[in-house]
Parts: sequence; structure tokens; C-alpha cells
Amino acid sequence: MSRRAEPASEATGPTIVAGEILVEIMATQPGLGFLEPLALVGPFPSGAPAIFIDQVARLGGGAGIIACVGRDDFGTINLERLRRDGVDVSAVSVSDRYPTGSAFVRYRPDGGRDFVYNIAESAAGRIGLTAEARRLADGAGHLHVMGSTLSVAGLKEIVAYAAKAVRARGGSTSFDPNVRKELIEGADGAQFAALVDDADLLLPSGDELLAAAGVDDEDQAVKALIARGVGEIVLKRGAAGSTRFAADGTRIDSPGFVVEEIDPTGAGDCFGATYLTCRRRGMEPARALLYANAAGALNVTRRGPMEGLAGFDVLDGFMAGTDRTK
Repeated sequence: MSRRAEPASEATGPTIVAGEILVEIMATQPGLGFLEPLALVGPFPSGAPAIFIDQVARLGGGAGIIACVGRDDFGTINLERLRRDGVDVSAVSVSDRYPTGSAFVRYRPDGGRDFVYNIAESAAGRIGLTAEARRLADGAGHLHVMGSTLSVAGLKEIVAYAAKAVRARGGSTSFDPNVRKELIEGADGAQFAALVDDADLLLPSGDELLAAAGVDDEDQAVKALIARGVGEIVLKRGAAGSTRFAADGTRIDSPGFVVEEIDPTGAGDCFGATYLTCRRRGMEPARALLYANAAGALNVTRRGPMEGLAGFDVLDGFMAGTDRTK
């Protein structure tokens, strides 16, 4: 089957996400893992869905999140950041029993990352289909799902309800299959495939495209996913930029921006949020890719996954003064 060639417009309602809200605490020196005492910096507001939806709000889009935090300082700093930037947090529950989720990260010498998560046994793993969550979903025009949330208990019911509600309003869905190796053991393979098949917009990075299609060739992966009904694929290529594949076979390659990378965590979420918001506003794909590349590049120049999020005015200035890759 095939669906619309672009996400539904903002007139159908705000963009919503569901999943983990975390704090991130990172090692200040590169190395392998956490097997010795380390200097750490943080906490920073984080969680892939939270980063994504905060960027949507920073760009002026309607935005809401279904999640759970603890009644603690880590929950407070996240809720204050989201509220300040314009995100509807009315469907974020506050747990008196479980602490806010956390992620410790250390960068390897080769640029890779090691994570230690507390999600399943934290408030982040206690999200549910509350009355507030139903209300938020009933008014939404777009549902975005992150692969990192697939191990979170309660997500399946929330996504099923929200997707049905969004479709009933003539809305759309997107999926970023960003499953971390530390979380993939708890992921539901059938749910993963269903989310791919239902996506109007698929936002993979690197080999995630091949994993989503189950093949080893980029061109074949794109053809297979379009044949399964995916409306639009935007492949994140990191510093090299991005590529958009449309259902009609057209392709747009967009170079990245030349920056000094400080912290790549959250760049893909920032990219995806920017591309989606631009498209929901009716922006043509090439221009949306340009803004998305700029948003991702700007975000890696700041320490902390949400510290480089920016609106259109900041992105315009960044693009005007930054060289692009060849």
C-alpha cells in the first residue's frame, strides 16, 4: 500500500511523542566504559523523544509528550526545559516511587559511545495510557515514534491508541529506528516492523536503513521499504549530510555543514524534528533537508543533547556563516 508523499500539515493538530525522559551524565575524558572512577559532567535534560519534541517546539510547532518522570530534581529540570520551550507536558506523569531515568555516556577514542541506562526500573519505564495521554493523542495531527522506546513497558498500547487517533484526524506518522545496542534486547521485533510499515516518514541513520528493510544494499533497501508502504525516507548521514528518497523514485542529496564536533548525542533527534516540522509547514524537501542538516550540525557543537536546540532565526544565522561539506 502507499500513503501520502508528505506528513500531514500542522492544521490537523500538533506533533506528539511517547517515551523516555532522562537525564544524561557524561564522562569528561574519552575511554572505554565505566570500569574506573571518572570525572563526570551533568545532569543534562535528555531522552530521544524529549530532545525531538523540544526541537519541534523551538521551531514554533505544536508539540506534546507522553512520558513519566520521578518526583526529583532530575524530573524537574526536564519538565522545566520542556515547558519553557513550549512543549505540552500535561500527559507527563510524576512518580512518587520511581526516580527519573538516567543515561551515563562515555566517548571512546574512535568516536563511538558506551551507555549505561536506567530506564526499565525508573519512572521512564512506567508510562501508561492515562486519561491525559488519551486527550493529547485525540487532538494530535502527527505521531513520531523513536526506536529507543521499544523496550519501555506500556509503549505498545500508547502507540496503538495514538496512531489510530491521529489517522482518524487525517494525520500522519514517522518512525526513527534508533535502537541502541544496550536496549535492543528488550525490543519487540514485530512491533518494530509494524512501525516501519506504518510510517509516512522514516528517519534512519546509516545501517538502520538496511536493518529496517532486512537487506544489505542501500538502493534495494529503499525500494523494499517504499514497496511496503513507507511514504518518504530521509537517511541521516552524519557529517556528510542527508538524502531524501521519495515514493516516486526521486532522490535529493543534501551536504552537511563543517563544524567541530563536541557532543553528537541528540543530533539525529534534532535533525528529524527539524525536517518533520519544516515539511508539516509545507516547506519543499530540499529546503527542509537544509534546515535539518543545520540543526543537527549546530547541536553537535554543544555539550549536552538538548543544549544546541535552536529556532529558525538561529539556524538562518548558522547557515549563513558556516561552510558546507563537498
